[in-house]
Amino acid sequence: MEDEKTLAATRRTHGCGQLTVDQIGQDVVLMGWVQRRRDHGGVIFLDLRDRSGLVQAVLSPDRQPEAFEDSQGVRHEYVVAIRGQVSRRPEGTVNPHMSTGEIEILVGEIAILNTSKTPPFYPGEAMDVDEAIRLRYRYLDLRRPEMWEVFTYRHRASLAIREFLSSKGFLEVETPMLTRSTPEGARDYLVPSRIYPGYFFALPQSPQLFKQILMVAGFERYFQFARCFRDEDLRADRQPEFTQLDMEMSFIGEDEIMELTEEMLAVLFEKLLGKEIPRPVIRMTYRDAMAGYGCDKPDLRLGMKITDITEFAGKTSCQVFSGAVQRGEVVRGIRVPGAGSLSRREVDELAKLATGWGAKGLAWFILGESEIRSPLAKLFQNEELQELVARLDGLPGDLLLFMADREPVVSSVLGQLRLELGKRFKMADPDRFSFVWITDFPLFEYNDTEKRLEAMHHPFTAPRSEDLPLLETAPDQVRARAYDIILNGTEIGGGSIRNHRRDVQDRLFNAIGLAPEEIDQKFGFLLDALDYGAPPHGGIAFGFDRMMMLMLQKETIRDVIAFPKTQSSTCLMTGAPAPVAPKQLEELKIACTLRKKNGDR
Repeated sequence: MEDEKTLAATRRTHGCGQLTVDQIGQDVVLMGWVQRRRDHGGVIFLDLRDRSGLVQAVLSPDRQPEAFEDSQGVRHEYVVAIRGQVSRRPEGTVNPHMSTGEIEILVGEIAILNTSKTPPFYPGEAMDVDEAIRLRYRYLDLRRPEMWEVFTYRHRASLAIREFLSSKGFLEVETPMLTRSTPEGARDYLVPSRIYPGYFFALPQSPQLFKQILMVAGFERYFQFARCFRDEDLRADRQPEFTQLDMEMSFIGEDEIMELTEEMLAVLFEKLLGKEIPRPVIRMTYRDAMAGYGCDKPDLRLGMKITDITEFAGKTSCQVFSGAVQRGEVVRGIRVPGAGSLSRREVDELAKLATGWGAKGLAWFILGESEIRSPLAKLFQNEELQELVARLDGLPGDLLLFMADREPVVSSVLGQLRLELGKRFKMADPDRFSFVWITDFPLFEYNDTEKRLEAMHHPFTAPRSEDLPLLETAPDQVRARAYDIILNGTEIGGGSIRNHRRDVQDRLFNAIGLAPEEIDQKFGFLLDALDYGAPPHGGIAFGFDRMMMLMLQKETIRDVIAFPKTQSSTCLMTGAPAPVAPKQLEELKIACTLRKKNGDR
């Protein structure tokens, strides 16, 4: 047999998954990982895997005894090179589940390019492996064909977006990774400066200030796939570092930004998934979303719109409802189609969930063919009961749920119940992609902890022009020129028209209580730029990882990031974060005051 170096130096002719019946009779050189090794009566079968797919290789002691002998030590995940002839599989052995299932490679030579320890899991059988193990050995997890497919989609998505935006006159511009700390909502990750002891850079939460400055600079249309960093508590669709598709445009309004966004998404979904997005995308105000769905990220696939019956409830005989209305509370309900089959225990569980979320109670009505079952049914007159059902379009077999309380509580709890019921009854079609724009957000929200107003999105969002007089007199009533795009109940993108005038920006800072010296210290460079002919501008940013998660129907954002952190913000593969050498801290003039206890990281 040819020695290992010679075969290893031979050029690979094909990918393992590229071979078809068209190559039958050809000599090929393949390289990859051994996914399986099987010894069947003295004939060895190897499933050889590379990024293109899988192919079966056959080694026979009768045909090539030297290659057969060299394969004796081959095990799972060894890296090998083989030379052999493409052959049609014998009748009855075709594997319809493999793209190369009609052929096999009759191996003439084999060389072990590298060995492998016994892995903690096999990439071809990793679906039931605990995520912590998969993240600890991420390089093995990434060998799975499912992961290669994810990152192929991700690459194609970024390529399609770049091509689309380039065709629309956008320039891709990179903004700094080391900047100054600014209050944008989440905690900053800080980077100490060795040259300037006691001073710190911050990793960007977003490129917000720089993209606005690019508009002042006359770039007019900018985009980038930006790395963003936020030191915040994590969940399934959050990471401490993530990729954001960032876009900013000059001389433009909300309608144009939304239309361009919809066109881009339509191109993306058609190219990647072969799906058509209905356009124009539905638009809904923040107020209507909260009233009708109990949240500003409604999943419209679920149906079950919340119905307000306050006026009617106030006139009924049922003191539970009418008394609440007299106290200034609201009464709202949802219809759960087909849920009338729930047992009393299951309905009581829903009530416990509601009280756990802050409700005083949950009223329920089960609609039968000829009767309505509910502890409250006897408190209504018959015609009132029929009207109650009619107002929610109730049908036999349905469950009606009602709450009476303060408006924020009712909205929040019914919104959460709606999502819980949607999961239990599998109401969301997983193959349907439902988009909705949410508009007219409040410009400010009240921070209960700090007892002050703060910007709901960020402090550079422009107020609606007709609400400008309210900035000083009724700031809680000012609406923002902001918009979020929601996909299947998850925000995938959000943006706004910005303040391009210095006087309006100053008024907004005053409304949230920033002192002049704080404004100048944190945002002086942006405010200076606004004084030099800033054009009207606005933009939108997409959580690219989050969008990929939804498009590929993955459970968590970690499944679409090559090297993600855990929900506790650690990297199990590298062991980050980790202590650093005392000398590094000395160079940075930093003293660590944390005293470690036994068992601490």
